[in-house]
Amino acid sequence: MNESMSDLIQLNRLDSGVVELVINRPEALNALNIAVLLGLKTALEKLASDQTVRVIVLRGAGEKAFAAGADIREMQTMGRSDAAQFSRLGHSVCLLLESMPKVTVAAVQGFALGGGTELALACDFILASEKAQFGLPEVGLGVIPGFGGTIRLARAVGLTRAKELVFSGERFGSAEAAQLGLIRKVLPQDGFFDEVRKQAAKIARNSLPAVWAAKGLMNEFEESSGVYPKVDAEIHRFSSLFGTPDQKEGMGAFSEKRAAKFVGL
Repeated sequence: MNESMSDLIQLNRLDSGVVELVINRPEALNALNIAVLLGLKTALEKLASDQTVRVIVLRGAGEKAFAAGADIREMQTMGRSDAAQFSRLGHSVCLLLESMPKVTVAAVQGFALGGGTELALACDFILASEKAQFGLPEVGLGVIPGFGGTIRLARAVGLTRAKELVFSGERFGSAEAAQLGLIRKVLPQDGFFDEVRKQAAKIARNSLPAVWAAKGLMNEFEESSGVYPKVDAEIHRFSSLFGTPDQKEGMGAFSEKRAAKFVGL
């Protein structure tokens, strides 16, 4: 059964308590603007307390993108206060995905860049197709990841490799993601979502109180050195870069489709 949470967020209820939460902005490669993030937050809050929901599969509409990142044109006009609020909103969505008493699965087909990679990292695990592309390219825009990417990527692949990926801003495909341990294996492009649904249904058939207890316990082990104490620090450093010459140049160059010429400090 399909439901419309809003124009930007769709809900597909499948059998056995599996729900697909769909970012429905394919014309913009499902880029994450404020409206999308607010829609996701509202939907996730409702699903967290919905006793009929066992597993949430987060995906993007269309075949080109899971989410191509935060909306650069919207960010381009933000000052530091607006940027801090934007980062805090993104963090709230990611923390819901990570901590809610439901299993959350990122189904990545196509681009998952910047905020898209951060959303995927916040899910309990990622399933990716042959065409999936990941990356945290924010340094090329004069900023840093602002939705927990600096924290969760290091936790997923190790600090040294995460530094290399964040500092370079390079993209990497699903084969490399599997080598890094970000995903378990690459799924075929043909029938990708059918396979995702099968794996989600397999989880939904298990004892959900037991699965949720395991999720809560495993998250507790991460809290002391994981995401939660570092959120405010990332929000501060992310927003502090707004208004700098490099931020203006990086996002301006993106909008104008040219190479950025950074001046530094």
